[in-house]
Amino acid sequence: MSLALLASACLFIITLGYIVKCWLSPFGDCRKCDGMGHGFKTDRKGKTRRGKDCRRCDATGKRIRVGRWIYNRAARTYRAGTR
Repeated sequence: MSLALLASACLFIITLGYIVKCWLSPFGDCRKCDGMGHGFKTDRKGKTRRGKDCRRCDATGKRIRVGRWIYNRAARTYRAGTR
């Protein structure tokens, strides 16, 4: 088996795995707040307190995955073009 064939097979398996992950779980944790929905801040004594709500995920802690976003956009364009 050649190296190029092995590399393309590995890339195909990784891509297929990501497609299945986007299909089964379209929402992932927000990267900015690590899925908490808010940040942390410390007061003068060094105690950790709850910070502001995350603006990126609207305090839900979940964001749509990039692959699912691309699929939704393509499906919307296809539906709009076939009317």
